[in-house]
Amino acid sequence: MAKFKYRMQNVLDIKWKLEDAAKMEFAEATSRVYKEEEKLKIVIKRKEMYEAEGKKLRCDTLNVARLKENTRAVSILDEERKEQEKQLEMARKVQELAREKLQNAMQERKTQEKLYENAFEDFKKEVNAKESKEVDELTSYTYGKNRRQESGE
Repeated sequence: MAKFKYRMQNVLDIKWKLEDAAKMEFAEATSRVYKEEEKLKIVIKRKEMYEAEGKKLRCDTLNVARLKENTRAVSILDEERKEQEKQLEMARKVQELAREKLQNAMQERKTQEKLYENAFEDFKKEVNAKESKEVDELTSYTYGKNRRQESGE
């Protein structure tokens, strides 16, 4: 039986590799988003801690220096939070671009696989047609040979 050889196999292989690379890129982007979210949570918790400390300082005997220090720390953490939110937003944009790239790579790979399947179906039809032709020729030959033997040739 003939062996199927897809003439665009190298293109299909490249599409698989591109999809794998896009998957890795998406996974890295997603990991970065999670890390940035965790950093933001830490900043928010630190700010809440300083705010709670500030409330406590206002209730106790007033220590102006510590109160100023606490207020400064809260404002610094506000800035850190804003910066971290920007970092998170950038990470999410990178993740979205990576997701789109992955989606395109998967679509291209599926297109190539469909072309492969169509080529394989055409190959099977050709093989079946050749086999059918060979069977017909063999049958005709055998029938003709038997007719000649019966007629005494």
